[in-house]
Amino acid sequence: MGRVKLPVMPPVKPMLAKSVKDMPAGGVLYEPKWDGFRCIVFRDGDEVELGSRNERPLTRYFPDIVDAVKQALPTRCVVDGEIVIAQNGRLDFEALQMRLHPAESRVRKLAQETPAEFVAFDLLALGDDDLTSTPFEQRRTKLEASLNPTDAVHLTPATQDEATAKKWFADFEGAGLDGVIVKPLDLAYRQDERVMFKVKHERTADCVLAGFRWHKSGPIVGSLLLGLYDDDGALRHVGVAASFPMARRKELVEELAPLRDNAETKHPWYDEKGWGPGGATSRWNAGKDLSFEPLRPELVVEVAYDYMEGARFRHTAQFRRWRNDRDPKSCTFDQLERPLVYAIADVLAAG
Repeated sequence: MGRVKLPVMPPVKPMLAKSVKDMPAGGVLYEPKWDGFRCIVFRDGDEVELGSRNERPLTRYFPDIVDAVKQALPTRCVVDGEIVIAQNGRLDFEALQMRLHPAESRVRKLAQETPAEFVAFDLLALGDDDLTSTPFEQRRTKLEASLNPTDAVHLTPATQDEATAKKWFADFEGAGLDGVIVKPLDLAYRQDERVMFKVKHERTADCVLAGFRWHKSGPIVGSLLLGLYDDDGALRHVGVAASFPMARRKELVEELAPLRDNAETKHPWYDEKGWGPGGATSRWNAGKDLSFEPLRPELVVEVAYDYMEGARFRHTAQFRRWRNDRDPKSCTFDQLERPLVYAIADVLAAG
């Protein structure tokens, strides 16, 4: 494959959003926040490159997207969007992660078994025109006019009505979406800057503290390992909490020291390999150590999270406080709020 020749050339660092609690209003466009792989598509005739947020090409992992955008996007363009996989009407991020496989044969097989889709939401270049300095409102209009939607390539829904956006925020979570993105209409495309806004769900859960990982910089706490009890009384690993100042990480080593005594004896995750965090390296990052220091599961921690992906927190949870008043055995999945199911097809039809 040859290299594309376009007015905006790869690599491009995507424009980013900063989290806000309240929905901004006035002079903005609201869009659903898709939970997939951010991807900037560079198309120059039959040459297509798929850029990612970390600037590493996604092209080899998604041959189905390469083929699909040739049917839906203008002959020469640069389009910002999200690669997603929908399973049973919901976004499936785990299935998307499985597509990042080193073996070419496996990549082709997965493209057939779990095909991906591309959701377009910004236009950076069209033909010979660099649109990055053009106001977003005009870029959106050009994107609407130039995109030919297919079963695999979609234009993200958008609205200027705040009430509609708030309804989307409540309803679309049931399809696996991540919240709402808010874009000022006069915004130029500013690479790697947090100049958009994102409104995400936040909930709290009381979890059992069952271990921790050391920080990469030295003998201080890197992340707390969290668990919840299932209906069979087994402690399931549900994620981590990791946002602490460095001074606090040092303090945690001493605070948690008593729970390390005899922690390996009958620790629930030493036998349940499928539920614990494991002691091997990460399948996505061979250099990442996933080993952990076990703690006796006697302490409860309240954390904030956005939503669940299967039986795990989709993103890193945020520490809120210790709950010394809670019995660890009372920390079950029953406390978690489950959004109503909402089909991806209905989300895409909302625009």
